[in-house]
Amino acid sequence: MTGNMYWKLAVASLVVAWAVVNLIPFRDTPFEEYIEREASAHHEDFRELIERAQERVDAQEQPSVFMAMKRIAAEEGTDISRFFPHIPLERSLVNVERRNDVLMAELLRRSQPKLQPGLDLRGGVAFILRAAVDEELESWRREEQLNQAIQIIRSRADGLGVAEPVIRPVGTNRIEVQLPGLTTRDNPDAAGELQRPALLEFALVHRDLDPRTTPEDEYPPNYRVLTLERFDEEGRMQEIPHFVHRIPEMTGADVANAFVSMGEITGGYEVILEFTSEGSRRFADLTRRIAEENRRTGRIGQLAIILDGQLYSAPTVREEIRGGRASITGRFTQREAEELANVLNNPLDLPLELEQMYEVGPTLAEDSIRQGMNAALLGATLVIAFMLVYYMFAGLVACITLSLNLVIILGVLSSLGATLTLPGIAGIVLTMGIAVDANILIFERIREELKLGKKLQTALTTGYEKALSAIVDANITTLLTAGILIYFGSGPVKGFGVTLAIGVFTSMFGALIISRFFLELMVNSGFLKKLSMLSVMQDSKIDFLKYRKPAFAASWLIVALGIGVMVYKGDRIYGIDFAGGDELLIQFEERLGTSDIEQIVSQQNLGEVLPVYQSMIGEERETLRLQTEFDRAAEVFAALEEAFPEAGLVVIGENRIGPAVGAEIQRDALIGIAVALIGILLYVALRFEMGYGVGAVVAVVHDLLMVIGIFVLSGRQLSAPMVAAILMVAGYSINDTIVAFDRIREELGLDPNSSLKDIVNKSINRVLPRTIITSVTTLLATTSLYVFGGGVINDFSFTFIVGILTGTFSSIFIASPVFYWWHKGDRRHVEERKDVLPNYEWSSATKAAR
Repeated sequence: MTGNMYWKLAVASLVVAWAVVNLIPFRDTPFEEYIEREASAHHEDFRELIERAQERVDAQEQPSVFMAMKRIAAEEGTDISRFFPHIPLERSLVNVERRNDVLMAELLRRSQPKLQPGLDLRGGVAFILRAAVDEELESWRREEQLNQAIQIIRSRADGLGVAEPVIRPVGTNRIEVQLPGLTTRDNPDAAGELQRPALLEFALVHRDLDPRTTPEDEYPPNYRVLTLERFDEEGRMQEIPHFVHRIPEMTGADVANAFVSMGEITGGYEVILEFTSEGSRRFADLTRRIAEENRRTGRIGQLAIILDGQLYSAPTVREEIRGGRASITGRFTQREAEELANVLNNPLDLPLELEQMYEVGPTLAEDSIRQGMNAALLGATLVIAFMLVYYMFAGLVACITLSLNLVIILGVLSSLGATLTLPGIAGIVLTMGIAVDANILIFERIREELKLGKKLQTALTTGYEKALSAIVDANITTLLTAGILIYFGSGPVKGFGVTLAIGVFTSMFGALIISRFFLELMVNSGFLKKLSMLSVMQDSKIDFLKYRKPAFAASWLIVALGIGVMVYKGDRIYGIDFAGGDELLIQFEERLGTSDIEQIVSQQNLGEVLPVYQSMIGEERETLRLQTEFDRAAEVFAALEEAFPEAGLVVIGENRIGPAVGAEIQRDALIGIAVALIGILLYVALRFEMGYGVGAVVAVVHDLLMVIGIFVLSGRQLSAPMVAAILMVAGYSINDTIVAFDRIREELGLDPNSSLKDIVNKSINRVLPRTIITSVTTLLATTSLYVFGGGVINDFSFTFIVGILTGTFSSIFIASPVFYWWHKGDRRHVEERKDVLPNYEWSSATKAAR
């Protein structure tokens, strides 16, 4: 191997190994089984502790071994870390109870895979938070307060948008939060950090008086007693009371950002506060006044930092502090510091009270999950089989690359704390189909070089080099879209941007590093002497521009029809995720299968219905939660009662629920798409030329409108997963268009004598094999999901089937004709703008030959 190949092998191996480490463990291990295996000291004592914990669980004194062990250790002062000396803990954890909490949380985390199933596959924990809304406010103001609280909770629970929680309003003053991958058996405080107001205050500490030595009747007015809790060197709690002024000098409104850092003096974790420009000025002024008072009185003043009424620190102030920063210190663990920084960055103005807490089952029926999984597996198998048949050995390399790509994608998602839903799995399968595109581009370029009579080694090198510009430009435009969605989006929109960016990087890494390494290894070693491939439409000479006018008119007519139907239907195009609906709480004597419920709903055409089973904390009995479209709950219940009289169904509660995909998420998605289109226009205009940019934007807008229009024309309703599906279509569309434009730009430089019409037609014909093969591989995966996957997977895959066909169509009959019309059919109009292929190093040989 050459030195160039060694570094590719090293980088690929490290990245794949890192991904695998992030995926371990691959499945849940029962907590008691895991800790018994993990304990490395005092085995007899530890086994006795587990047995005693299990006895409490059997006696229903505690919900789990996890909680029972923590309770026993707290009662008896047992240091659990002595059983696990190989697990490093922070030196600042001198208090036994806190050390036990951190260790047990770490053991629980290690016993579970980082990549957890979503609410649809496994369920999770849910709770209702009651908001202290001012009833005297106008209704729109109360609704605005509630929606603002929902957005803040979403930011706390799902900062990157990949955790897939459900957060929606219930009634006029409550919020429902469903979190996947959690259970109340082991995590009874799941709601704690989400409902914290995070009211931050900076207040003066009395210089002269100490509550410990001051009689109660001599307490200073306008001061309150707050206690600072600290641990001494032996881990004992110390409580130090302070007189703190009731009126704060500054609040959290003066803080722009909070983040975690290691303390230079204490060596522990601390939370750094960065002030706004006005906050920086006020903090400097405040500390200057304290310093001046120091000099006047000869006593050092203190500034209290208070969060939610609790005194976190009271540092001394000796001089004016500039620079716009302060810090909150304490015996924080890393997780505690990160959670504190998170709530400070997302403070709640509205107090929230935990009203109910319960566990929810999977939102999908078992047979729906099984069908979806089988469809995803079949789709991936079809893609692999097609690549092996069509590209033979090169296809095998692409499949190996694709498998490693999948490991890397899952590893990155795991490291980000993502959850895996059934639509997410379907999206990954579709990503596999799209990821093959870079390999197809390269293989088709290698084929062209071989047809010119070049040796395999030379054709391999030149093929990769010539495919580079199309791969880079297509992926940069997609990355630009992803970056804009991450910046402007929230919730699932931001999550899609993150996932899209991961897919772009991994597909480029796989095609340019991993697959190239394998091919170069086989060719340079002499193992591979011939690269055989099947072919389709290799020398086509279709006059595509001849049909541009009727094709353009027909497609926009369909778009107009779809928009007309959308306007006519109005809010009826939205499902429960977007519009909200009614919710029934139903008791039963005989449990109904969710698939049975879905069958009755489908047979009687009762609209969208989402059945979920839940169980209240401390109760074994389950309740059926039935979400329906507005004003259809009674109709649905009557149908179920008639179909299943033996079930003994009784309605015990009814609510109106708001949308899970609220107005702000919808607005963020529209803003993100609009800014992404502007970004695509600017990038393509700068990288290519304005005519290309206009063509690309028109094609993307056409594809999005076409997909949404046909989706609505088919009688379907928009749900949360459709946001990702529609955005994925935008990524596919721009990728297809850039490949065609890159070839037009290249042909303009290579063929100086042909007309612009001939150049455009020749370029489309040259990339046609790649376009067809990419569409086929993606359609194989998508069609499998459409035919064999039910429910939301069917909608998801239908959307993408339309997107694939539309994207392929638009790159030929929308984007290219718009470019052609922009330049009035005259190549001189293009050349005046110096629109030629950039001078890459690898292109010099081609120019010399010409």
